[in-house]
Amino acid sequence: MLVHLGIRDLAVVETLELEFDAGLTVLTGETGAGKSILLTALGLALGDRADSGFIRPGANRAEINLGFDVADSPAARQWLEDHDLGHNGDCLVRRLVNADGRSKAYINNRPVTLQALQELGAGLVEIHGQHAHVQLLKSQEQRRLLDAAAGNGELLAKIEGLYRRWRVLRDELAQSENAARDRVAREELLRYQIDELEQHDIADLDYKALIEEHTLQANMGKILSTGQAQLEALYEDETRSVNSQLAQAVHALADLGQLAPELLEPLAMLKEAQVQVKEAALQLRRQLDRLEADPARFDWLESRLGDLHRLARKHRVRPEELPTHLDALAEELAQIAQGSEAAEAAQLEFEQIATEYAGLAAILSERRRLAALELQDKISAAIRELGMPQGCLLMEVRPVDGKEPAPYGGDQVEFLVSANPGLPPRPLARVASGGELSRISLAIQVAATDSKTVPSLIFDEVDTGIGGGIAEIVGQKLRMLGQQGRQVFCVTHLPQVAAQGHHHLLVEKSSGGGVTQSTVRKLDGQERTREIARMLGGVRLTRQTLAHAEEMLGFQGSGGE
Repeated sequence: MLVHLGIRDLAVVETLELEFDAGLTVLTGETGAGKSILLTALGLALGDRADSGFIRPGANRAEINLGFDVADSPAARQWLEDHDLGHNGDCLVRRLVNADGRSKAYINNRPVTLQALQELGAGLVEIHGQHAHVQLLKSQEQRRLLDAAAGNGELLAKIEGLYRRWRVLRDELAQSENAARDRVAREELLRYQIDELEQHDIADLDYKALIEEHTLQANMGKILSTGQAQLEALYEDETRSVNSQLAQAVHALADLGQLAPELLEPLAMLKEAQVQVKEAALQLRRQLDRLEADPARFDWLESRLGDLHRLARKHRVRPEELPTHLDALAEELAQIAQGSEAAEAAQLEFEQIATEYAGLAAILSERRRLAALELQDKISAAIRELGMPQGCLLMEVRPVDGKEPAPYGGDQVEFLVSANPGLPPRPLARVASGGELSRISLAIQVAATDSKTVPSLIFDEVDTGIGGGIAEIVGQKLRMLGQQGRQVFCVTHLPQVAAQGHHHLLVEKSSGGGVTQSTVRKLDGQERTREIARMLGGVRLTRQTLAHAEEMLGFQGSGGE
């Protein structure tokens, strides 16, 4: 439960420190005194969006500190343990709002996100606003209340998860079906193109080697004639070849070498040149002997290259890129095959999820029907206690039109009310007046609270539109909630409700030096009597209103426990 609230520089509050106990705590004060600031502080501390407008004029930042005893909140304890935010039975929440609108949040002195605050807060505090009856007219809110009372949270989470996956698969299958004809046509084209390329042995194509061989065959005549002519010039012409001329020069210089030793070095170089020329001539002869004009091979090369260029133009690639293109086509065909297999697998999963969803939705429907029978009796009894003696509420659970899954299951929940005898139950929005709707809303909130595990409940002026003896009954019911191991806060303008509180906080506003401030203090004894009397009779207190206030407080003190 909430044990401590600290506020600094938030709106009209400069500084505030409050300690809280179990039971019913009522907050009262003049209209506009700032009673809502406490709810604002709680909301900010537990993850509401913040901006600089929350900061008290003249201050640099606003700060809210909350202290919780989580011994009575297993959900909060588990959350803290799961997020490694050790608690030792306590939980400290801190929120800072800076002048630039940015904020920081801490749990047990460790920085956290706003989402973390919201997740933790859901297990610690539940706020019932003064406009809850407006929300109550919505079908989704009626379904939410029934599911909360039935404890369907875990089952709903599974159903919602199945629904999300079902929707993804449905969209994927729809896209796959729309593309089916294109995929078949593309697959046929790919198979034709791959078959055509494979018939031309593209997989083993060495385009560079083909070009080199084609160039060789195309120039074979020139190569052979030129080669033979050079062979003659180098070696085979016995009188005019380079080799014969080198031989003559070597012979002539050899005779002179004895007369002029300095000629021996060029002689050696000429001998080496003679050897090189001979070796070059021998290699040239061997290469020329290997070469042979092959018209048939040349014709084949011409045809082969023609086919390759035609295929390259057809597939809009360069001839040397044809093998890579063939691999790409094969890969695309494999992906199409895999896509077909994936579509089949998705269809199978889609059917399995639909079956699983239907099973869980049937369980959810049955749980809703059983919970509705029990809860509607409790709410009807509460309605009759709240001044509608013939009032009756029915919870109708019926299948939703359509066969497609929904994130909340297959049911539509509608609250039907009969306020007067002899009249059939009709939808809540069509039957209840403003005052009746407020009482029905309160009856639903009080009755549904029995199944909740949140330790701290806050009711913000939910008693609007009622008064007299009914207001006293409302106060008694809130007091009973506070005696059932829960902590209940109620912001109220009704003395009958305020008198039922175990604890009483007064919110006051004061102005001085051009600054408006709100303060909160705990009332006991005569101060509380005077506040109840003010709520009964206004600013001017009389002995009669004081006596009436004492009587109301005395009654709850003796009989309300």
